[in-house]
Amino acid sequence: MIYLDFAATTPMSEDALYVFNEASKRYFGNASSLHEFGTQANDALEASRSSWAQMINAEKDGIYFTSGGTESNQLAIRSLIEGNRDKGNHLITTDAEHSSVYNVMKKLEGEGFEVTYLSIHESGQISIEELKAAIRPSTILASIQAVNGEVGYVQAISEIGELLDEANVLFHTDAVQAFTNIPLDVQADKIDALSISGHKIYGPKGIGLCYINSRVSWKPQVPNTTHEGGLRAGTVDVPAILSFTTAAQQLINSMNENAEKMTHLRQHLLEKLKETKVDFTLYESELNQVPQIVGMAFSKLQGQYIMLECNKNGLAISTGSACQVGQQSPPRTLLSLRKTRDEANQFVRISFGITTTVEELDALVTVLEKIVHNLS
Repeated sequence: MIYLDFAATTPMSEDALYVFNEASKRYFGNASSLHEFGTQANDALEASRSSWAQMINAEKDGIYFTSGGTESNQLAIRSLIEGNRDKGNHLITTDAEHSSVYNVMKKLEGEGFEVTYLSIHESGQISIEELKAAIRPSTILASIQAVNGEVGYVQAISEIGELLDEANVLFHTDAVQAFTNIPLDVQADKIDALSISGHKIYGPKGIGLCYINSRVSWKPQVPNTTHEGGLRAGTVDVPAILSFTTAAQQLINSMNENAEKMTHLRQHLLEKLKETKVDFTLYESELNQVPQIVGMAFSKLQGQYIMLECNKNGLAISTGSACQVGQQSPPRTLLSLRKTRDEANQFVRISFGITTTVEELDALVTVLEKIVHNLS
């Protein structure tokens, strides 16, 4: 079976697995306990916190470990809103956000907040002018993802951060698909809160990171919570955090090399598809895009059909974010791009990883050509 769904999740790297196993034997103590086992675990935890602060150029006190990207997104948004509730009741986001952000925004609307949903333009980015026009005196926060997980479009994070900072609006970004794929610097980009997930970067599932600017006011969702500075309750999983940190450091150190490989793989796939004369539509940003996420549609065929046929032929691809699969609704990213529901339902996503080879992509092209020609 060939795996080409790395945007959904990644296998743990050998080093991350090794660290997880060894840390589980050595740092099993509760990091909040005052005995020697707890102290050792806490020392390892704080060393990881310092490493993460360096990787995103943040202050150590702003690094909090969570169960993953979804919890990080929701805790960051709700904690910041509650900590700045006196400012107003208006929020800004996009209608192409990951479901963990989009759904919490919909829930907040039911709680009396007003939310402005910006659309993605054909360029792949939101309009900075539309964002500027959406800001009100009552705007508390804007949550705008750095990289879209369905089509790979990259937002102008630095420009967005500068605008929101000048307007005194808090800026949260879902960086789950962005971390180690594009440069991130929370101070230079004026990011107040950021979310990262372990299983997207060859680390363990069930672990993630939430950064919140230590100079920004926020309020814990559950009073008297003692773990992770009060952001979330529950015993901290030190072995998973050490493994997560190891995976992150590996990818940070090989960012340029990986970017070159992903660009080569993308070019190879598209060239091979063009050679087949198969009719396909490519969703590609004219401004900025991560190369390892390839969103497309084939000859008006349903994306789910393409995905299932690929699976029968030993290839794992997807029809968009795994967090929305099964809802019988088309990808919101495509709807944000003003595609019809029928067009959006034709969408498939192919995503590469560090182990992907050109031979695997050649096998994919052969299968796709067969699927399309059998129905033409």
